[in-house]
Amino acid sequence: MFAVDTLEFPGLGNRSYLAAGPRSAVAIDPPRDVDQVIVAAARRGVRIAYVAETHVHNDYLSGGLELARLTGARYLVPAGAAVSFPHTPVADGDAVTVDEDLALRALATPGHTPHHTAYVLTEGGRAVAAFTGGSLLIGAVGRPDLVEPRLTERLARAQHASAHRLADALDDAVRLLPTHGFGSFCASGRAPGEETTVGAERAGNAALTKDVDAFVTELLAGLDDVPAYYAHMGPANAAGPAPVDLTPPEPATAEGIAARLAAGEWVVDLRHRVAFAAGHVPGSVNFEAEGSLATYLAWLLPWRRPVTLLAASAGQLAHAQRELVRVGIDRPAAAATGDPRSWVGPGGRLAAGGCATFADLAGARAGRDDVVVLDVRRAAERRAGRVEASVHIPVHELRDRVREVPDGVVWVHCASGTRATIGASLLDAAGRDVVVVDDGFAAAEQAGLVPLRPSS
Repeated sequence: MFAVDTLEFPGLGNRSYLAAGPRSAVAIDPPRDVDQVIVAAARRGVRIAYVAETHVHNDYLSGGLELARLTGARYLVPAGAAVSFPHTPVADGDAVTVDEDLALRALATPGHTPHHTAYVLTEGGRAVAAFTGGSLLIGAVGRPDLVEPRLTERLARAQHASAHRLADALDDAVRLLPTHGFGSFCASGRAPGEETTVGAERAGNAALTKDVDAFVTELLAGLDDVPAYYAHMGPANAAGPAPVDLTPPEPATAEGIAARLAAGEWVVDLRHRVAFAAGHVPGSVNFEAEGSLATYLAWLLPWRRPVTLLAASAGQLAHAQRELVRVGIDRPAAAATGDPRSWVGPGGRLAAGGCATFADLAGARAGRDDVVVLDVRRAAERRAGRVEASVHIPVHELRDRVREVPDGVVWVHCASGTRATIGASLLDAAGRDVVVVDDGFAAAEQAGLVPLRPSS
């Protein structure tokens, strides 16, 4: 009897898997911090015999090479992937025996990347699950535009063909277990559910219900922004990421924090936006530890710029370190936890900001003339509805466009408050007077701030 353990990484919107028989297992698309994969195998009482990559990832650093080294497993990598480390190349139709009646068969599924490969898990010769990586996802497919712009349309058409190849090769009851699609920017859409089967996708996935031309047109029209750090993930994965070091960073003193800020380094406060607004180190920026910390910090932080982390607790700091190594932010320059007053030292003063709702914003607009509304959502979100007379600068562009924000008190909003606090803290560090709109965007409509017919 086989079992599949799902390892979820909501901060990146991805999943990894461990498929096990009675004695041996295979790990699919493992995270860089491989200790949790090893723990999952230990709980099952199995050894990891194989590690398999569906593709060279663009959105996170893989732990496949290190996991194979630590466990002695064979490292399966698609034959078309240009990697520079020892591995076992797998081509379409290749199969390995994982344990007794449990086998893994490679199925070429180009589209997300030219070399993308799915893996079909069989028990007693019958397909029971398919690990589809960035190919056929829940209600979507992996993006085809992350490799090379000139290949985008060709890969989009390949995605359509690969989706049909998977559907044609597998029965409706077979479970589909994708790596992307749970918030990852590698996916062309957000998963509408947590689980799926071939039959469910056959009935509702556009790649399987639309003809190729209609599918490609819709797919290309819906492509969103690409996080800047993606440019570094593919090459690092092809070279083979180094092992991680999750030991506590060097302690940060008040004097050291001030010196790092003066040197142009980033000091990142990991606390919740309300705590940050109540009091924070002047010049620090707020990226909450919970949520999409790794995605947005790696996206906005200049690559390889030293970063100092400030956290409410040692547990919050450890969580953030683990999230950040997955995207190549390996070792914080320093870190501090506890009372924020200790981060500025005796005689130092904390800065403070404001948090408000869309209803508060409507009231402020009615009573004063210095209110500037800054929308930091992505363009695709704004097209669906906007606050009237608002300025639009997506949060990932704000660092380089601060001077474009008009004079006045800047009320920063997104869809929920997470990106708004990032944007507001960037402006606060630049000396602007800011208010975070800590509210869901639906409340903007209720407050009468959204025109009936939105425009871009």
